[in-house]
Amino acid sequence: MTTAVSPDAFEAYLERAVERLDASSPVRSLVREHFAFGDPQAKRGKRLRPRILLAVAETEGARAEEAFAAAAAVELLHNFSLVHDDIEDGDELRRGRPALWARYGIPAAITAGDAMCALAFTMLLDGAPGTSHAAGAPGAERALAMSAALHRALYALCRGQGADIGFETSPSVTFGEYLAMIEGKTAALFAASCELGALAAGAAPERAAAYGRMGRAYGLAFQVRDDVLGTWGTPAETGKPAGADIRRRKWSFPVAWAMSGSASPDRDTVAQAYASIGELAGADADAVIAALERLGAHDAADAACDAYIADAVATAQAHDLDRERRLANIFSSTARRTA
Repeated sequence: MTTAVSPDAFEAYLERAVERLDASSPVRSLVREHFAFGDPQAKRGKRLRPRILLAVAETEGARAEEAFAAAAAVELLHNFSLVHDDIEDGDELRRGRPALWARYGIPAAITAGDAMCALAFTMLLDGAPGTSHAAGAPGAERALAMSAALHRALYALCRGQGADIGFETSPSVTFGEYLAMIEGKTAALFAASCELGALAAGAAPERAAAYGRMGRAYGLAFQVRDDVLGTWGTPAETGKPAGADIRRRKWSFPVAWAMSGSASPDRDTVAQAYASIGELAGADADAVIAALERLGAHDAADAACDAYIADAVATAQAHDLDRERRLANIFSSTARRTA
């Protein structure tokens, strides 16, 4: 039976990985600030994707440290997407602190994000210095397979983000279009995290692909839950204004699901609000949220989240994955998260 590695050990590894960036360039200091390295009081990310990757690697018989490079790669790629997402959405705060673009300008933030993306793939190919992984890096074939998996996730992420941006000016988005968007924007990197964890442990490509399918289902559940919080979460829970997604007329699971239903006064309320221009006023957003509740969108989202989790568990059982149920425990602890 494997033992979960200390989160502090991976955090230290991730910080050393960032130190690979050129010390003479301001980019490294920007990336360090984004990750809040050197500030023990700062709120940092959940490191959920690395946790999943490391759990898979250990389940498949590897030591966690042997998968640190891959775990750092997915976390760097995820944070690259967050830096660019903040710019595209105009969000001035990230984890309660000024977003990089808000403090240093858009060009500097774009460059810092690009550096994280480049460093992610560097980590896959040769690991970080001063670690056992660098001394025994995976073979060329495995490294290429891992790089290909992460490149596929990156392309899917860009495709999903592009669709999400396009939705902002669209008065109508089908439920299928919404699902395709979250497949790319969110589920793809969860799938890659699971697949890379298996590959880092030396699993066969077919087994790694099965882990990827499990991760995809979990990623869909994660995004649906995120959409629920963006609609019904409280400021105390999320750190954002109540109904933040609705105020911005964001196409989320509750909205796309409701709009796919039969015509009704409540559906008309949602449609009219999303056909308008600009941010919704508080009263208008409240009316949309109430209409979504009456339409059953909240219950539908909860049911979809449960169904995706069940899909992930079923995939694990069908292929004898997650024997110690470490991934299932991570899934269950985050499927009903409040932040």
